[in-house]
Amino acid sequence: MEDFEKVLPKLVKIQLFNDFNPDNQEDRRILKLVYASMKIKNFKKKDVIIKEGDTGDSFYILYKGTVFISRATPSGDQIALATLSADQNIFFGETALISDDTRSATVTATTDCTLISLSGTEFEELCKKEPVLGYKVLLVLANRMAKTIRDTNRDKATLYQALFNEIAENN
Repeated sequence: MEDFEKVLPKLVKIQLFNDFNPDNQEDRRILKLVYASMKIKNFKKKDVIIKEGDTGDSFYILYKGTVFISRATPSGDQIALATLSADQNIFFGETALISDDTRSATVTATTDCTLISLSGTEFEELCKKEPVLGYKVLLVLANRMAKTIRDTNRDKATLYQALFNEIAENN
């Protein structure tokens, strides 16, 4: 695995860990523990990294490369959600840190990729030893999930209004 000093700048740019200051000795110590629990995973172009519907147990940071995110519609058609690159400080699968829920999208490598992963089990063990880690990361996750719920509710209201307008026009 890459040296901690090489990975540290990437780690603190990731939203889950950007509340940690690499110049603060205590934050640096905690980040070093996180780093020690992580694993490097390499994927070839076109490899499926995460498959929608599978049970996930790992969180991933895109360290090198580019990925394509897609999701199935209710009828089974695939829709593109995004193409993301490592220089965007991308991470995915973060809910695996707190639950064994099913994956909500498919992530496919569009180039050869290097990812850094952390399992939910490793994260839980780290949080037992370092409650500050758990607090900071879970706060970020809670805020992200709250935003997702707000966005989903807004989108539902927009779709409902469009459907209502369509029905009203046809009557």
